[in-house]
Amino acid sequence: MNKRVGLWLDRNKAVIVSIANNIEGRSIITSDMEHYVLYSTTVPGDGSPENIRDRRFWNHLGEYYDKIIAHIRDAAEIQIFGPEVAKYELQKRLEDEGLAAHIVSIEEEGKLTDHEIAAKVQKRFPTRSRFDLSWMNASPPTGGE
Repeated sequence: MNKRVGLWLDRNKAVIVSIANNIEGRSIITSDMEHYVLYSTTVPGDGSPENIRDRRFWNHLGEYYDKIIAHIRDAAEIQIFGPEVAKYELQKRLEDEGLAAHIVSIEEEGKLTDHEIAAKVQKRFPTRSRFDLSWMNASPPTGGE
């Protein structure tokens, strides 16, 4: 199986489009960062509230990236795009996991709809239409004509 993946992400949401055997699949992973950061609490004696908040933020963000990597780990090719630094943070995590060679592009891209994301991935990784039957018309070569 030659799985190819394109994903759009920021620190709040990742839209993953996977193409394998000419079949497209989509997954959405959310980080819940807004809720997590706004409503986090501190425990007295754990250090300054800013340090605790920062540590929780980065730990939670790391869990979000780990969920994304679990979805794309088996991809032969990975296209990453998005509007913020999240794409570079994910790139670093992929490098740490030994998956850097699978990254084929990292692109700056603003907010897109899920449909626009899928179209961008399909453009990068074109597939044969399931209605294309041209492969069935291939005939063996004839001799001497």
